[in-house]
Amino acid sequence: MEKEITGKVTGVAKQWWLKVNTKPIRLKFMDGAVFPHIIKVVYSVDGKEYTKRKWLSAGIIPPHINDTVKVFIDENKPSKAKIEV
Repeated sequence: MEKEITGKVTGVAKQWWLKVNTKPIRLKFMDGAVFPHIIKVVYSVDGKEYTKRKWLSAGIIPPHINDTVKVFIDENKPSKAKIEV
């Protein structure tokens, strides 16, 4: 059974090596470029802290550090979690 809790974003990293071009013709080097991100979320269950990372595709705007996000955990195994951005 899933349980919804809140987690705190502790890190946001841009993946510079995976540039996605959104324009068919570019005038500059970074014209129309967007990048995917990896966010790091910390959540606590019964006094124990867990860390989970989530990869966000290039079109999604990542949350800022110290923002809260929804985390869905498995009650039997809290280390298994899904992050909703």
